[in-house]
Amino acid sequence: MVLNPELRRRAVLLAAGGLLVGCSRQPEAGKVHLRLATGPAGAVYRRIGGALAVHITEQVTGATVSTVPSRASTDNIRMLGAGEVHLGLTSLDALIRTDGSAPEGLSAICRLYDSHLHLVVMAGSAIEEFRDLEGKRVSLGARDSGTEFTSLRVLRLGPVRADVRYLSQAESAAALRDGEIDAMFSLTGVPTPAITELAQRHPIRLIPLDTRADALFTAFPGPYTPAMVPATAYAGVPATHTIAVPNVLLVRDDLPGDLVYAITDTVFTHTRTITSAGRYGAEDVPEAWQINVRTGISTASIPLHPGAAAWFRDRKR
Repeated sequence: MVLNPELRRRAVLLAAGGLLVGCSRQPEAGKVHLRLATGPAGAVYRRIGGALAVHITEQVTGATVSTVPSRASTDNIRMLGAGEVHLGLTSLDALIRTDGSAPEGLSAICRLYDSHLHLVVMAGSAIEEFRDLEGKRVSLGARDSGTEFTSLRVLRLGPVRADVRYLSQAESAAALRDGEIDAMFSLTGVPTPAITELAQRHPIRLIPLDTRADALFTAFPGPYTPAMVPATAYAGVPATHTIAVPNVLLVRDDLPGDLVYAITDTVFTHTRTITSAGRYGAEDVPEAWQINVRTGISTASIPLHPGAAAWFRDRKR
């Protein structure tokens, strides 16, 4: 007997239920509870991850998605590998190994949007260019974050020896405002809440990173592209050259293909739901406007989950 699509969907979701390691709570009949690793307070990952969780819960029959705060990219990869979450956000450079492969057991649903590397100082700072970070107190973001991963690469390629601190985006912005650090790195979408709030209350500057971009492209070809933080991003801050890194929505390989197919379909078919005003609106999640089929399939050397690959194939027919 062949199940009709709705019954088949429910059967798949039920089968997905107990996949997490150490999951103590059994799913209700016909339902599956998924966990999505996001990021720290003040970060775009927290904001767009929350939007995706609501969106998937509403659109995928029988699925409920809850968010799991984290330190961001590297932490999310760890939790996925350990079976603590089903889905997670990560920057592409933190995910790709030096040989170009992905961690075992993980694959991509899609590319979502690109993050820009910010190097922020207060307007009155003596720091004018990247090399001025030598000996300065600099936040590299939270430990296990994409910001830490990328900014450490940039510093080592300098080479620049800074007095590094590990603070979340919100903590970094507060420490910069209070004079406890001299500069902060942030690899995030544009604009990002923590920097937006700081710029609205205190004059800030962004340090150009175009020379650092060239060094990154040479040393690590693939995940980096030149980019510009536009003048419209932050109050009083002119357009600034920097580096962009794609972000992907990761999934464990052991999630059923039909479930991942349905999640992929909702991400692209109902993107406007995420950006509709009044709920995770465009003013709240501007990065969601970057989500589109043309770039969504571009996950570099990271393979698509079979369910996601099937959705993209069907889209071309």
